[in-house]
Amino acid sequence: MPIDTDLAWAAQLLREGELVAIPTETVYGLAANAFDAEAVLKVFEAKQRPAFDPLIVHVHSAVQAAAVAALEQAAPELRTQAEALMDRFWPGPLTLVLPKTPRIPDLVTSGLDTVAVRMPDHPVTLALLHMLPFPLAAPSANPFGYVSPTTAQHVADQLGGKVPYILDGGPCTVGVESTIIGWEATVEQWVLYRHGGLPLEEVEAVIGGVGRASKRVLPASPGMLDSHYAPLRPLLIGSVPVLAGELAGKRFGVISFRNRHVAHRCEVLSPGGDLAEAARNLFAAMRRLDQGAVDVILAEHFPEEGLGRAINDRLMRAAAKRG
Repeated sequence: MPIDTDLAWAAQLLREGELVAIPTETVYGLAANAFDAEAVLKVFEAKQRPAFDPLIVHVHSAVQAAAVAALEQAAPELRTQAEALMDRFWPGPLTLVLPKTPRIPDLVTSGLDTVAVRMPDHPVTLALLHMLPFPLAAPSANPFGYVSPTTAQHVADQLGGKVPYILDGGPCTVGVESTIIGWEATVEQWVLYRHGGLPLEEVEAVIGGVGRASKRVLPASPGMLDSHYAPLRPLLIGSVPVLAGELAGKRFGVISFRNRHVAHRCEVLSPGGDLAEAARNLFAAMRRLDQGAVDVILAEHFPEEGLGRAINDRLMRAAAKRG
């Protein structure tokens, strides 16, 4: 599986209906032509992703988003606020779930009449999008449910020969997936589907209070499944000293915000207490512990503010028991 920086080759493969792993500021994505259902099917097959879990569509501009999201037919308040969010936060780690246009295949949206769309803040992928006549459907470039990749090598390590090409854009600068919000017509309000790389406080400063999505049997957007982002080792969350005391005889690794704990291996995400740095380092630290000689991973709770909410969200889902 080649890893390189050849934009022209990446664009050619995508035009031919192939998959390409792409860099974004959040995590690496596994991309296909969002208008081509057969190409998108390869994404689901490579990731072993269930068809009921929708994908995010990546665009290079609000103008291109109009080919994906049917904002012209949307309620005036929704349209006005969506445009305000695009103006303020695109490119960036904010995904909007909006009414979809007929050009988006049902496979992309898992049969929903809405589509998740965002504009990534990465010069390599933005340049690639400008070279293509279509947007890109791109979930994280990892086997479904496992830790998301934040470098090109992480993609190669996880997906083996399932991806023809990995476009290398360096390490991801945000390190956790995008924040996702959508308009719930039943309550006429924006609701949060997933905490992510943009603190919710910044979103609410533009559009006011954002509600919380209700639990559903099937997800209304990407990133809503309870069990996700999980390492192969068991992961427990709580007071590290208390949890460690219950693990007599076991080798354990620790994910910590700023303090070093006595452990077989301790990953301190930000010695200076910077939540943005911690978010950027989370998945790489989880991966190192998962590949190390530990029996279990312990993680402490992070401050429930700003990007700390996204970190806690990923840890809770990683700790959820798989059925």
